[in-house]
Amino acid sequence: MATPRPRKVRAALAAWALALAGCAAGTPRGHADGGAGATVTSGPDGAAGATTTRVDAPNVADAPGSSDGAHAPTEVAVEAPLAPDARVDASEAPLEAVVDATTLERKMLFGYQGWFLCAGDGSPVNAWTHWFRNGVASAANLTFDLWPDTSELGADELFATELASADGTPARLYSAYTPKTVARHFAWMRENGIDGVALQRFLSEVQDPRFFAVRNHVAENVRAGAEAEGRVFAVEYDLSSVDEAHLVAWLEADWKYLVDTLKVTSSPRYLKDGGKPVLYVWGLGFGDRPVTAADAATLIDWLTKSADPQYRVTIVGGVPAHWRTLDGDSKTDPAWGPVYRSLDVISPWTVGRYADDAGVDAYRASSLAPDLAAANAAGKRYMPVVFPGFSWHNLNSATGAPLNQIPRRGGRLYWRQVWNALDAGATMLKTAMFDEVDEGTAMFKVAPSAAQQPAGATFVPLDADGQALPSDFYLRLGGAATSALRGTRPLSAMLPLPP
Repeated sequence: MATPRPRKVRAALAAWALALAGCAAGTPRGHADGGAGATVTSGPDGAAGATTTRVDAPNVADAPGSSDGAHAPTEVAVEAPLAPDARVDASEAPLEAVVDATTLERKMLFGYQGWFLCAGDGSPVNAWTHWFRNGVASAANLTFDLWPDTSELGADELFATELASADGTPARLYSAYTPKTVARHFAWMRENGIDGVALQRFLSEVQDPRFFAVRNHVAENVRAGAEAEGRVFAVEYDLSSVDEAHLVAWLEADWKYLVDTLKVTSSPRYLKDGGKPVLYVWGLGFGDRPVTAADAATLIDWLTKSADPQYRVTIVGGVPAHWRTLDGDSKTDPAWGPVYRSLDVISPWTVGRYADDAGVDAYRASSLAPDLAAANAAGKRYMPVVFPGFSWHNLNSATGAPLNQIPRRGGRLYWRQVWNALDAGATMLKTAMFDEVDEGTAMFKVAPSAAQQPAGATFVPLDADGQALPSDFYLRLGGAATSALRGTRPLSAMLPLPP
């Protein structure tokens, strides 16, 4: 399935201006938003200039039982809950008070969008961003499928929508601009044994002064949260919608700003590897993106060799799932082969590449295991991406996108990926994502059932697949995956459901 084709930067910024009224379906998406995505058009308002971007359009063509190129959901039978004696207690492994910030090895990082904003949140944007389209916080304008559990948030962290809670009061949402809320997210990470995050930074977006200010503020929130809770963080650039003529210059300038002015890498909690800061760069080599192999090579060389020492990094490349074979979602130019292998860590984007355990297993045989061998042969490391499920019904309501398109099956889809990756020999993992409710990959606390969701709106509760789960279930499951990766709990194919 094709990834979206970025527009020129002027169109991208115009789209973001339009998106200030809410997350139009065509606004730039983030890391969890699909390395193998499809072009998304603007919502029912039909706003012109909307940017096509990387989105998590599940590649159901790769999933068993689906037709080539189709975007229909794969039907997966609902599984009965595991019997109590078949459960593994996720609390078996001890939690780390302070995560080691000196190496990527045995780390599990969660992608952190940090892009949810609200009208009245004090940000320069001051609009419902990535929650609603058209600037109206109503059911008709929803762009997200998972309702976050906000029961622990204070009144000073919440912003009223036009939706109604079960008790008739206005349903309220959070903003990542609020330091207290981001700090709470990091407390959840610590409480559940999650290492930390790869903070998304959208290179085209930060050319707009308003979003530049917002992204810098969110980065400061993330730094403070990581430092307070003993977690780690790293920056992840998303290259969606970047004009290739500006790619290298923009990224170099922005990275220098982060290092010299925001001083993010001076934080004791900024993740290092081999003595250098870790930097993720997502979007290299995708078939429908304009980045050339030559520009990518120039950028990688600067970040790893030719830049002044303070700017040099250990680079993790977010690349197509077919990077090794130079087909499918990858550019086919042979020049990309050595570019991919010049990365320090290769991390293929796999959200939506499969929809059930059979698909996960098939991907292991066709891609994961050979990828690991190829990376090892090149003297490089390999970071698989795992995800819990997928749904973007409200984001793409105009196109009739199905609800709960890739079911989570009570954590079974996620754990099968974790098991396969670790059993195959992976020594690091990335989870997509901590907070991505737009496309149903969020791992943080969300509504367990319809009773905790606003009335009169369509969402996917955690019990959608027939198993009652607490709101923090996927945080606990992510912690269990982290401890299995770390080796502080035995690796098992058995789902480690919390009690």
